[in-house]
Amino acid sequence: MFGFLFIIILLFCLAIFFIAKRHAINIKKQNGFLHSLPKYYGFYASLWFSIPTLCIVLLYSLFAESFVTSNLVNSLPENIKNLSDNELTLVLNNIKNFAVGNISDSSSFASIQQAADFYNAQYDLIHSVVLYSSLILGLLTFIYAYRSITATYRARNFIENAIYLLFFSSALVAIFVTAGILLSVLFEALRFFEVINFSDFLFGLSWSPQMAIREGQVGSSGLFGAMPLFAGTILISLIALLLAVPIGLLTAIYLSEYADTKVRAITKPILEILSGIPTVVYGFFAVVTVAPFIRHVGSLVGLDIASESALGVGLVMGIMIIPLVSSLSDDVISSVPQSLREGSYGLGATKSETIKKVILPAALPGIIGGILLAASRAIGETMIVVMAAGLSAKLSFNPIDAVTTVTVQIVTLLTGDQEFDSPKTLAAFALGLTLFVFTLFLNFIALKIVRKYREQYE
Repeated sequence: MFGFLFIIILLFCLAIFFIAKRHAINIKKQNGFLHSLPKYYGFYASLWFSIPTLCIVLLYSLFAESFVTSNLVNSLPENIKNLSDNELTLVLNNIKNFAVGNISDSSSFASIQQAADFYNAQYDLIHSVVLYSSLILGLLTFIYAYRSITATYRARNFIENAIYLLFFSSALVAIFVTAGILLSVLFEALRFFEVINFSDFLFGLSWSPQMAIREGQVGSSGLFGAMPLFAGTILISLIALLLAVPIGLLTAIYLSEYADTKVRAITKPILEILSGIPTVVYGFFAVVTVAPFIRHVGSLVGLDIASESALGVGLVMGIMIIPLVSSLSDDVISSVPQSLREGSYGLGATKSETIKKVILPAALPGIIGGILLAASRAIGETMIVVMAAGLSAKLSFNPIDAVTTVTVQIVTLLTGDQEFDSPKTLAAFALGLTLFVFTLFLNFIALKIVRKYREQYE
């Protein structure tokens, strides 16, 4: 239905565009003057046609299913309508599947064929109503737009205001989505902190979120000290940054200062392929290749390295964020004006001295900002640590130990069928809120550094 309707609307919009554009050209021939280019009048008429039709389609997508389902329930026999909510939902799903041909078994109840026919008839009726009402309303608004086209009408201003409204609405959507995510996590986290003290959560040294489900149960203390999770997250992120920052920064210096055009055109896309690899592949790489290799090397020198050590996870995560560091640093270094380089060369400095004394200091704020953004990416990484990091919370800064992270525990706490009324499940939202605030703080610091120390070049 949607595909067919959008094709019809698109065809009408194209036809209306050329009709209105031709009408504007004729007006210009008659009056010798036209405020805007003819194409703006075509866009103007097309907008007047498409906006009402799309509004009707939006209303259809929002309310059609609930409307048809409500009518379907009212048409069912009394013994079916009196079923419990779960049983009624199952019957309705059987009717809908039978109506679209996904199942052919009509043994749910005797009149399932009649109910399926009613369901299809309702949707056919709504499809016809939506199609004809949208086209009729769109043509009426097109007639209004067509008659309002004159030589003095400011169609270009109308289109520019419409584009501005579109951009503004897009920005509002992004803001509202961010606020919605934050509030949804915040409300559940506040429920958690009503049960667990905030200082015990933030500074506690023991993490054991298992809660007793019956009186006297042993081993379900419900300890929610998140410090081991924060320590593991910071340790793995530091290892990743220690690998990614030097390699990424040196790569950026080579690409921007030493590599010729052909080498840069080949090397940079190959490097950025790393950023397009799914994180689950990095997780497999960490589990299958890196962790066993590190464990084997450790055994050769007498070290007992855990299979899920922070070192293995951090190294793979560092490989993942190398493109982020190198790409941001390359952009910043390349933006340093050529005149600074030429002035340094004119004073007798070598290329390496120019890089150390002129280019890097000038690009340092942007490089630091890029590193902090890469740190935020490492701290919020989920799939690699879920697959390769440990599950038990251990307060350790030893890179060869198995540690866990905040994201691992969030996934663990929310895996399976969960009821959002226990501290165990609500702890995931408290961890998510803490992670959100920390990464937001890092991004804020990065932006402040860039804005405060950024050089303004002409």
